[in-house]
Amino acid sequence: MIIHISFCVAFTRVVRALPTAQTRVEISKRIKKYKSAMALRWGVAGAGRISHDFVTAVQSAYPKDHKFTAVAARSQESASKFAEEHDIPKGYEGYAKLASDPEVDIVYVGNLNTQHFSTCKLMLEHGKHVLCEKPFTLNEKQTRRLIEIARSKKLFIMEAVWSRCFPAYMEAKRIMDSGEIGDVMFASVHFGHALQHVERLTAVQMGGGAILDLGVYMLQFQQYVFRNLRPSKVSVNGHLNSAGTDESCGAVITYPDGKMAVVSTSARVSLPNEGVIVGTKGTLKLPDFWCPTKLITPNGVKEYPLPRSKVPYLHHNSAGLCYQAEEARKCIQSGQIECEHMTHAETIELAMLMDLLRNEMGVVFPEDSQEF
Repeated sequence: MIIHISFCVAFTRVVRALPTAQTRVEISKRIKKYKSAMALRWGVAGAGRISHDFVTAVQSAYPKDHKFTAVAARSQESASKFAEEHDIPKGYEGYAKLASDPEVDIVYVGNLNTQHFSTCKLMLEHGKHVLCEKPFTLNEKQTRRLIEIARSKKLFIMEAVWSRCFPAYMEAKRIMDSGEIGDVMFASVHFGHALQHVERLTAVQMGGGAILDLGVYMLQFQQYVFRNLRPSKVSVNGHLNSAGTDESCGAVITYPDGKMAVVSTSARVSLPNEGVIVGTKGTLKLPDFWCPTKLITPNGVKEYPLPRSKVPYLHHNSAGLCYQAEEARKCIQSGQIECEHMTHAETIELAMLMDLLRNEMGVVFPEDSQEF
């Protein structure tokens, strides 16, 4: 009896010590506020040119909300040099230590196309969120597998189609959705740069070809214009280089109700590199459509200056790489596992389109016959 009474007294004290419903709400609010105030901790997989620009852009634009804690590369020398240049505390040889680092929340994957799948998979298996450079993977099978893993682990993963996060893209979407240019019927985009001298863009064993490196941009643009529609027909043509990968490619993508996209890409010559959206009441134009700072509308030109940086960039308009990092941070801190600007479904569809174009061109990667 004495034991029973003592237990009851102790239990009553515990119950009284528990927070009330109102207190629990306040605690929850404080935790959320604390989490939102924490900087997102980044790891970087790959110490190449695009990683340099990404880190520089994010550090310049959002120094308080993002922190780079580690970088990994194929050699210790490359990792250490990159870490020193960008004031990153840790540099690793290989990606295993980066995946195991408890001070990394999310990994930016900026290594070779052929390494994207294995690197992303490694990071996801170790509980890291992922922002992976385009092309997300080499094919649809790899793409579906990564998204499947991320969803099963409730981890954020996004294909780094940075274009989607530019203010000019968001304004173009607002105009299209508002009906200001009427019913959107046609899109055209032609994206090309003379890059045949770059081995990783020509060699089959490196996932080369214009479609994966440049064509992904033209395809995502027309996809963005005709969002939520599925092509009814795709006609493809182009040329192969001496290495057997696609040097140029053009496609007419037909949608229901008379809608159409005409796209082309080339790794041999520079093309106009402008995106055009035509509606029944007007036209939108995006110069430098893959990283636009200007939107030409029927009512005038809208300009969106990029954040400034003291460190020079290696690629055109790379300051805009910061936008996708900030979108990733917002998604992760709100518990989302995908970004509304580049959804998992769109990444899968993009992989399917690139597979289709490659198949029509006769370009086959060794990974296409593998299961994942």
